[in-house]
Amino acid sequence: MEHKESAGSAALSNTRARTRQLLIDTAIQLFDEGAFPSVTEVAHAARLSRATAYRYFPSQSALVDAVVSETLSPIQQWKPAQTETGARIDELLSYAFPLMLKHEGSLRAALHLSLTQWAQSRAQHTIAAKDRLVRGNRKAMLQMVTRPLQKEMPQEQVDRVIQALSLVYGSEIFLVMKDIWHCENQQVEDMGKWIAKAIIRQAREDAARAAS
Repeated sequence: MEHKESAGSAALSNTRARTRQLLIDTAIQLFDEGAFPSVTEVAHAARLSRATAYRYFPSQSALVDAVVSETLSPIQQWKPAQTETGARIDELLSYAFPLMLKHEGSLRAALHLSLTQWAQSRAQHTIAAKDRLVRGNRKAMLQMVTRPLQKEMPQEQVDRVIQALSLVYGSEIFLVMKDIWHCENQQVEDMGKWIAKAIIRQAREDAARAAS
């Protein structure tokens, strides 16, 4: 009896996992096509009931968070091969930007939702925790990549470098370079690397000046 119950639970878990993945894959496809679907619209596109979709994703924030996690998952597993910070940043952007640009629509959806929630919080002075989109993956990645700088400058200055690089390592740069300057993907990547080099160089100059 216990064996049958265990097998049944495993089958149910597999079914749930497949259903959840179907919803995520459908949402990614819609986002990458330029849509900004609700949970209901994703359910319809996946040919599932609205109730089923909401069991997995009770809010649009939960759906977008899952989509971003899925699209950025390979990047989160990345580890640098270089030991010098500038080379590590270049290595990271070479790996991450093509993957991020492949799912640009999904990342733009996260930005759109974040801006919408900001406007709502300004109007309502609050937004439910379950509905709030929390974004912070880039912090841990940049802390890891810039770790060698701790031997070159105070932590306060390293933190400033991380904050500056967070303006480059993220989808926000896509909006500026593509929407305003109409750059191609490779140009966006090249500009990101150029800015990152300037940030590292300036930090080192500041550290040398402070030490002299």
